[in-house]
Amino acid sequence: MTLDAIMRVPYLALDRHFDHDELAAALRSHLTNTDFVLGESVTRFEQEFARLSGSEYAVGVNSGTDALFLALKALDIGPGDEVVTAPNSFIATAGAIVAAGARPVFADVGADYNLDPERVAAAITPRTRAILPVHLTGNPAPMPTLLALAGQRGLALIEDAAQAVAATLDGKSVGAFGSAGCFSLHPLKNLPVGGDGGVVTTSSAELAERLRRLRNHGLRNRDEIAHFGFNSRLDSMQATIARFGLARLAAITESRRRHAARYDALLAGVGGVVIPPRRANAHQVFHTYVVQVEARDALMTYLAGQGIDTKIHYPIPIHLQAPCRDLGYGPGDFPVCEDQARRILSLPINEHLTDAQIDHVADCIRRFYSH
Repeated sequence: MTLDAIMRVPYLALDRHFDHDELAAALRSHLTNTDFVLGESVTRFEQEFARLSGSEYAVGVNSGTDALFLALKALDIGPGDEVVTAPNSFIATAGAIVAAGARPVFADVGADYNLDPERVAAAITPRTRAILPVHLTGNPAPMPTLLALAGQRGLALIEDAAQAVAATLDGKSVGAFGSAGCFSLHPLKNLPVGGDGGVVTTSSAELAERLRRLRNHGLRNRDEIAHFGFNSRLDSMQATIARFGLARLAAITESRRRHAARYDALLAGVGGVVIPPRRANAHQVFHTYVVQVEARDALMTYLAGQGIDTKIHYPIPIHLQAPCRDLGYGPGDFPVCEDQARRILSLPINEHLTDAQIDHVADCIRRFYSH
């Protein structure tokens, strides 16, 4: 059978998200009304996102990375400070800490890929100023335990919710537990825009105002600055795209959750495959559907030959990246994270997939492990 005759299962289908006349018309309007920077669409998006996230305020910024960076800066975290975070996230999590002038300190993770609170407690030093959990894969981190730990130690808690828009734990939205929640609107995310974009959520009026100034050069008004800041605004056109996505987010989330449940049922009991763990009190949104598998590289090659596109998020833990050698980390420091990195594989789960495509992926995996 030729590859053309095989059912193709793409990892993404971004063109199907953006190819709508309604969205095109809304974007064209910006070219005539010239509402490009911090305009009405940004204000409306921030209001809508704040309601979604269960926070009093949302501040649009130009990327998920800047959401983290500006949250750290707004909390006056910088040189001489340490921030405890996860080693298995995208590099931007630690990179934002470094950009703020602080030192990332890693703690190992649990079976759900999220920070292990006991390891976090052991990593805290007198220099620690904040805990920065990552809601990896769209699965909420153990926030009540981490929040209690932060309170006991007098630390800020900043949530990296880049992969977890609309996820909840015990009915509470991620991004609403800590001092600030940091979200990404990157095209790969469940709520994508046409480029980079991000949001910071908070229920502190003071922190929200500081974030608004920091994203816009520190300006108090058109002519005066309160302090030096940055150019990190969410473009009005991107806010319009994000609002278009917000209206569809519930359907997107439900599709991904349905695909995940189908994978769960089809892959349960397959030798060599560990499906993602579940908690009854967590509403996961499946930015990624990550399994752990034996012979991962061989499986990826086999699946590619069957028309199935897979990814690894992420093959090299942050603490083993070259710049982290100066932080004193090396192989074996975080054994759970490192073992997972050798086995994890992200299966296609985008909202445009059909049941037949999910079935094809699962059938191919079963055939691979039946040899």
